[in-house]
Parts: sequence; C-alpha cells; structure tokens
Amino acid sequence: MLSASGLACVRGDRRLFSDVAFSLSPGEWLHVEGENGAGKTSLLRIVAGLLHAAEGEIRWGGTPVDDVRDEYHEALLYLGHAPAIKEDMTPLENLRTSAAVAGRRLDESAAFAALGRIGLKGREELPARFLSQGQKRRVALARLLVSGAKLWVLDEPFVALDVAAVAMLGGLIGEHLEQDGMVLLTSHQEMKLSGRARSLRLGK
Repeated sequence: MLSASGLACVRGDRRLFSDVAFSLSPGEWLHVEGENGAGKTSLLRIVAGLLHAAEGEIRWGGTPVDDVRDEYHEALLYLGHAPAIKEDMTPLENLRTSAAVAGRRLDESAAFAALGRIGLKGREELPARFLSQGQKRRVALARLLVSGAKLWVLDEPFVALDVAAVAMLGGLIGEHLEQDGMVLLTSHQEMKLSGRARSLRLGK
C-alpha cells in the first residue's frame, strides 16, 4: 500500500497545497484533480521522490519511504508530462537505456515486442527526432510494458495521443490494475478505466 499524510508543497513564496492525505491499495487507481496551478504535478513529483514535501510523510507498505528508499524506487515508475526521450537515439535505444538506468536488463527481443505492442512497429530503429509527438509519447509509454513496477505515477499520460492510442493505454492500465498494480495519475481527459477508482482534488 502507498499512503500519504499531511503533505504540503511550497514553491517560492506560494503554498500550493497543505494537509493532503490519501492511500492506494493493489488494484486501485487514484485520479489527482484540480485547476491549473493547484499542484498536481508537484504532488506526483513528491510521490516519485523528485521533489521534497514541505511537510508530511509518504509510506510504502506502512514504512516511511526514507527507510525503504531502494525498495520503493524499484517498485515505482514515473512518467512525467514530457516524453523525456533522447532525440538522437532510436526508440529501441531509448527503451533499453531507460531500463539500464533503472538497473534492469532489457534484451532486444523484449524491447522490440514492447515497442510493437505500443504501436511503433517498423519505427523501432528510427531516430526519435523523426517521430511525431504522439509517437514520441508512445516511446515513453513503452516503459510501462517492461518496467515490472508495482506503482505507476503518470502525469497527463494521454497527452498527444490519438483516440486509438488513448484506448490502448487505458487497456494497459486496466491490465496493470487487474494484476494488483497501483496507478496514481493526473489527466484533463475523461477516462474510463477498469479497477477501483478513487479521486483526490487539490485546491478549492
């Protein structure tokens, strides 16, 4: 289980949110909602360990994440709003490199299979700078298929995707939840996902 209590975020002289609490169990997904500037991305970055909370605590399996940091990060995959891929590398190279950075070995056949399933068949070895924004987004999303992470933290994952890709991603999230995965996400788009849904609204 992932849980948070009393979380607060301050950026500059502005307090984005205070006293935020939530919990997430296997098979559940939590939709973080709020107006622009409410701190949705900041909250996800705090959960992912990329930003320090001004106050509060996050626990993984009932233990503060600071005490199980390696275990927690092995169980977590964060995908930000931007694709975060190297333009001069191919989708295949991007996927295998991201796995290596995370300390996981990804063989070429598994990488090809993931890229094919995500809709990039035939573009696996094309430099990313020649891909459309939607295709670049798919390269990033292919990480979901090979990470093995229990907790997916996704910031606007449906951005730049066409209707078919949105449905495909929704299916992948559903499969993850059926396998007792957990998903924490933001999205401005209407979503129809399987699994047990929860919501958290930041701001008024």
